[in-house]
Amino acid sequence: MALQPSLRPLLIAGRADAPHTLDIFLDYVCPFSGKISVTIDKILKPWVETGGPYDGKIKIIFRNQVQPWHGSSTFTHEAGLAVVRITPEKFWPFSRLLFHRQGDYYDIPTSTLTPVQIREKLASLYAESGVTREEVEAFKDLLTNKSTPNGGVSVTDDLKYTIKFSRQNGVHVSPSVLWDGLLANEISSSWGEPEWKLFLAQKVTV
Repeated sequence: MALQPSLRPLLIAGRADAPHTLDIFLDYVCPFSGKISVTIDKILKPWVETGGPYDGKIKIIFRNQVQPWHGSSTFTHEAGLAVVRITPEKFWPFSRLLFHRQGDYYDIPTSTLTPVQIREKLASLYAESGVTREEVEAFKDLLTNKSTPNGGVSVTDDLKYTIKFSRQNGVHVSPSVLWDGLLANEISSSWGEPEWKLFLAQKVTV
């Protein structure tokens, strides 16, 4: 599947020219997305990267799946997209850290926080990713409302792209997975190595 140039870092594993594509739609404040993020890290990424059995055959693309019934979902995805702009190589490590700490951004913990406070909290999390003070300040700047009264922040257009991509593909919840552009509804966040091994053995044709 395609990615606009500014979002190429969302390709988190595999070669860009790999013929098969796993588009994995995840929400940072969804516990099931958090669960499958561990599977991506421990099972799928090693399989598609250099030396793995699917090296050169499969690429994995992270798809931001904003779920607006979770109040902080938009803010967490803005944060991920800001990292893409500033330190693209840290996008997946930051995402994994955010998934690990996702409980801090659930509905009740954030219910008494303003948008500015939530973004400050995300900036502190970004600072834990081994970035410089200047990079943290750049992160904060990207997440500051500074245009028209209803114009959003500097990564709003990127956020719109990811939401439109989900909508046009009929993706409504996370985690959802596309295999070569089609929804693979059988895939579950509970899948481990045996289920993924069987699925890929049946699907990979190159």
